Amino acid sequence: MTHQFKVIKTPEQWRAELTPQEYKVLRQAGTEAPFTGEYTDTTAPGVYECRACGAELFRSAEKFSSHCGWPSFFAPAADDRVRYIADDSLARHRTEVRCAACDSHLGHVFEGEGYETPTDLRYCINSISLRLRPE
Repeated sequence: MTHQFKVIKTPEQWRAELTPQEYKVLRQAGTEAPFTGEYTDTTAPGVYECRACGAELFRSAEKFSSHCGWPSFFAPAADDRVRYIADDSLARHRTEVRCAACDSHLGHVFEGEGYETPTDLRYCINSISLRLRPE
């Protein structure tokens, strides 16, 4: 079964629209270095959109300081904004988070780490996957 997404582009189209660094993270599931992203410590109110397609993904009200080196959220803007993929590429099981609209890689979500958030989840998201639209 082939899954269809709302935004479908060829790799060539994505390469023309994204910087090489954005392409590596968003389209090839790369990871930016910790503590280097523009939104790691941002506290400005607003909506975080997918840098590739502009879909609303997270809100600043759900962002928290996890001190992990990447922006952290305890929930997406809505359940249908992201999709999840099992990721066993490292020594431990992880859950990859992708934009539901364009299938771009955003980061990973972790559960049960003990953060005092309403969901006990940490969406660890690459800054380069996001664009903040201030309120």
